[in-house]
Amino acid sequence: MPTTTSLLKLELAREPDVVLVRQRARQLAAAFGLDTQEQTRLATAVSEIARNAFQYAGGGRVEFSIEHDQPAILLARICDRGPGIPRLVDILEGRYISPTGLGVGMIGARRLTERFEVTTDVDKGTSVLLGKRLPAHVFVNGSLIGDAVAAIAANASLDPQAELQQQNQELLRALAELKEKQAQNERLTQELAETNRGVLALYAELDQRADYLQRLNELKTHFLSNLNHEIRTPLNAVRNVARLLLAGYEGELTESQRKAVDMMRSSTDSLNDLVNDWLDLAKIDAGKIDVRVEQFHVEELFGALRALFKPLATETRVPLVFEVVGIIPALVSDESKVAQVLRNLISNALKFTEHGEVRVRAVVGPSETVTFAVSDTGVGIAADDLTRIFEEFEQVNSPLQGRVRGTGLGLPLSRRLAHLIGGEITVRSTVGEGSTFSLTIPMYCEVVAGVGPSEPLPQAAGAAHA
Repeated sequence: MPTTTSLLKLELAREPDVVLVRQRARQLAAAFGLDTQEQTRLATAVSEIARNAFQYAGGGRVEFSIEHDQPAILLARICDRGPGIPRLVDILEGRYISPTGLGVGMIGARRLTERFEVTTDVDKGTSVLLGKRLPAHVFVNGSLIGDAVAAIAANASLDPQAELQQQNQELLRALAELKEKQAQNERLTQELAETNRGVLALYAELDQRADYLQRLNELKTHFLSNLNHEIRTPLNAVRNVARLLLAGYEGELTESQRKAVDMMRSSTDSLNDLVNDWLDLAKIDAGKIDVRVEQFHVEELFGALRALFKPLATETRVPLVFEVVGIIPALVSDESKVAQVLRNLISNALKFTEHGEVRVRAVVGPSETVTFAVSDTGVGIAADDLTRIFEEFEQVNSPLQGRVRGTGLGLPLSRRLAHLIGGEITVRSTVGEGSTFSLTIPMYCEVVAGVGPSEPLPQAAGAAHA
């Protein structure tokens, strides 16, 4: 238990004694280092409870003491031998106020102090303990207590008029502080209103920018759609003519003619790929590309890719190996987009690999995912270029760059397509040793909002979690 030292005892026998209690409470608070505002708080709380004891109990006693703790507490205990308080709990919780206003004074005193304890007994009286913590830097010892008691003794005479003036000064200070806080609130309100206007203006500007960008996307998509229609027809005509010429439809071609026609066919293929990739990117930007979720098996997907790339693998003389690791359940995703991403990755791997092999592996990953890894033994990619390759129209320098065709849109498009089906593409590469591009997708695709209408197959839920 903390040590407590008694400081002063006062009797409440007459009306002026209530004023004296208030005066002594303020003097002790000042002697023990409390600032002016805290002095007023303690003096007001003590005088309010003292007035209650005098009015409702006919008198009582007030004892001031100091509790030696860290921080120390200045205490005032007001005791009376009146009729007690019958509904104390209701009064303290604000549910009941007596006709004489007793509850208001007790609730106010509790708010002004850090310690507030009440004990009451019908026909035996009430005891109220009020406490105010001293500042942390105040060290209470015998010397300080002696000085405080001496200061009280030096001002023992009661001057009601002086106390009234003191109360008036305290009231004026409180009103000044209230006026200042009101002015601060008005300034804050004005600043908040100006901030709100700024936020509203910013939102309006953002909405305008969003509408502008949306219109740009729509115009770009419309332009590219028209471009696709206008260019695809002559491109197909040129490709068909080149194919017929190479097949000998107009007779045998000389070696130089064959090279020229083959170059023409190759150029039209590159331009056709560029238009297709560009149009797909524009559709993704405009949110007009559909995600069509369906159930499919990895083995069937690999079979279709193997047949598609067999001529290219034969031409480049680089073995293309497909490998399914373990048992992979049926996937529920957009098979066409998975295939499109893998086509881009495999095509790049074959283009930039002169020796060794290209291996496509599928393996079940954590958290119900599947990872497709396309590994090659080609020229590799420098570490500084690993982020650039996913930017549109970016192509890194390599020994084979001069003789292989590309649009610089394949990898950016592949990453965007992977995101649409909830997947991600990562890459590991070492210059001179090869690269590994990995596509990780969930076994069960949840369609990304805003990319187009599509519903998962009802029977796919069980397969996805098999």
